[in-house]
Amino acid sequence: MTETADNLVSVRYIVDDVQAAIDFYTTHLGFTVNTAHVPAFADVTRGPLRLLLSGAQSSGARATPPDAKEPGRNRIHLIVGDLDAEIERLRAAGLTFRSDLVSGPGGRQILLADPSGNLVELFAPAARS
Repeated sequence: MTETADNLVSVRYIVDDVQAAIDFYTTHLGFTVNTAHVPAFADVTRGPLRLLLSGAQSSGARATPPDAKEPGRNRIHLIVGDLDAEIERLRAAGLTFRSDLVSGPGGRQILLADPSGNLVELFAPAARS
């Protein structure tokens, strides 16, 4: 891992299949595997973000209240340089988007679903004048 634990922000996603989540984040979104204890747990990093991928056997999943297991409301937010190119690349890879492309004063965004339905917001900031 290139960053020390003190320099990372960690987010936990409860996933159905740890290996599928590793493959998704490393193949399509530029994450690097830090540790992998499949099928229970793995963590992947991208810059200062450490994404904890907890399978059903992990303590993180077992500590989650049953009413909090629905994916979709929370998400990680990744800034991309060329959103249109990213969308085209990910669609060509057969990935599923959970929203249309949305534009606003702050920029443009689209929501991508990981294999367990957790959301990843791909965001391109608006040009500053």
